[in-house]
Amino acid sequence: MRISVQALLLFSVFVVATCGLVYELVAGTLASYLLGDSVTQFSTIIGLYLFSMGIGSYLSRFFNKNLIAWFIQIEVLVALVGGFSSTILFLLFDRVASFQMVLYLLVSLTGILVGLEIPLIMRILEDRFEFKELVSKIFTFDYIGALLASVIFPLVLVPHLGLLRTSYFFGLLNAGVALWLCFYFTKELRGIYYLRASCAAAILSLVAGFIMSDRILAFTESLSYADKIIYSVQSPYQKIVLTKNDQGFRLFLNGNLQFSSADEYRYHEALVHPGLNSVASPKKVLVMGGGDGLAVREILRYPSIEKVVLVDLDKAVTELFSSHEVLKNLNQQALLSKKVTVINTDAFQWLKNNKEQFDFVVIDFPDPANYAIGKLYTNTFYKVLRQAIAPDGAAVIQATSPFVAPNAYWCVVNTLTSCGFATLPYHAHVPSFGDWGFVLASPEQKVQVKGQFLAQLKFLDGPTFEQMRTFPKDMPARETEINKLNNQALVRYFEDEWATYIN
Repeated sequence: MRISVQALLLFSVFVVATCGLVYELVAGTLASYLLGDSVTQFSTIIGLYLFSMGIGSYLSRFFNKNLIAWFIQIEVLVALVGGFSSTILFLLFDRVASFQMVLYLLVSLTGILVGLEIPLIMRILEDRFEFKELVSKIFTFDYIGALLASVIFPLVLVPHLGLLRTSYFFGLLNAGVALWLCFYFTKELRGIYYLRASCAAAILSLVAGFIMSDRILAFTESLSYADKIIYSVQSPYQKIVLTKNDQGFRLFLNGNLQFSSADEYRYHEALVHPGLNSVASPKKVLVMGGGDGLAVREILRYPSIEKVVLVDLDKAVTELFSSHEVLKNLNQQALLSKKVTVINTDAFQWLKNNKEQFDFVVIDFPDPANYAIGKLYTNTFYKVLRQAIAPDGAAVIQATSPFVAPNAYWCVVNTLTSCGFATLPYHAHVPSFGDWGFVLASPEQKVQVKGQFLAQLKFLDGPTFEQMRTFPKDMPARETEINKLNNQALVRYFEDEWATYIN
């Protein structure tokens, strides 16, 4: 049975709304990955996209004839712009003077085209429905499409298709609707062969992009990373890339270096051993973050350790470091130890529900580059953390560079102090990162680090740690705001200081 014109065009509204929001989410996600600060990026992109839709809606008044033909051509343009947007952004990142201008141009163009479509459909259908029924149906399908896109994007599309294939897939939906309309309205349309050819060309190019997505992504990543990429995957939370050079392996999350196998021992020895050295006969240890298992490797050097709980959000990271032969060798199969329990969940939520106390806690979260991570450095988090530490226990927090970002570093120290912790700040030189800061914290007593460290350590010993406790004149302690959930002062400090340093 032939589908009615009304049903076909209302379905087009649904597709337009779903595809449009997906393109917006892809742009926001890409901007967050490549530029950081997800709140700023999504806020800016959503605002610009909605403003651009308003421009498109205004421009629709100038389309007076051949409305169906115009709608088909706009659908094809949306398919091409939206479908290829993620590829263009990946290719041009770090290779144009102003990446943000390209990003905003693509978002604006997509918004304008999508903004044109809904008014055109309303005008096409205006003779087939009463006005109140027309508005009701159009916006019902529009909002249902938006809801569908917002639900399936994080749960299905990103983890299973990735950003490139997601863009191409929804571009194909737009182009498919356009081609369907061409055949449905064959008699009413002028230049039907041109319209069909443009739809077919768009579909072929999008299919080719979808099929070649892995190669395209590999090529764009090869431009972004100096070393050979040996592993790359998009998890629901982040882009994971492992590279190899003559010196060893490097792990990147969302383009940010997490460690280099050439010198990671310096970071992880500095992170773990001063704190464990300060606790008498530690038995139970909690690690939050650190899904690579490298901190766990250092913890398991102590014979007294009976239990290690590792809480890391991203299952893709812990599975990679539990199965990849090179990485298992690097962490000495720490995540496969019978003493280790791996829990993949949100650290904040897990800690709030935790009833157990630990002799030592390692906080190895990524740097507070956005508000989602910044919450894990707030006084609210540290107050909950305090309950998880045994009275004679201790915790250590990686706290970014006290040289590059002194306000950010001392904000962590001051926030811990405001929660009743006794703190011991220290820093270490890690060649891949520069001067890096850590904070030892105890809930009940002053932290006392013994002079003797394990003999098998490559970097850390008593005299070295004494030097690490000393901050030179260009890195003095300073007063800062306390990092709270409602101000996220740490994220502002971090962004301002690292942006100044990099530029």
